[in-house]
Amino acid sequence: MARNQKAKAKAEQAKGKVEETAGRAVGNESLEAKGRLEQARGDARQAKEKTKDVFKH
Repeated sequence: MARNQKAKAKAEQAKGKVEETAGRAVGNESLEAKGRLEQARGDARQAKEKTKDVFKH
């Protein structure tokens, strides 16, 4: 389960980066903001998984 969540976090971060970059390239502030939000979700998920790993060991 943890690997699945870690992979999901990485995917959210990557998708967010793509959206942010695309939004910046075409001047779409909404898409850029959506990308930053997606990256933040991925960062939060990754932090949660790292915290769980610390307490497992």
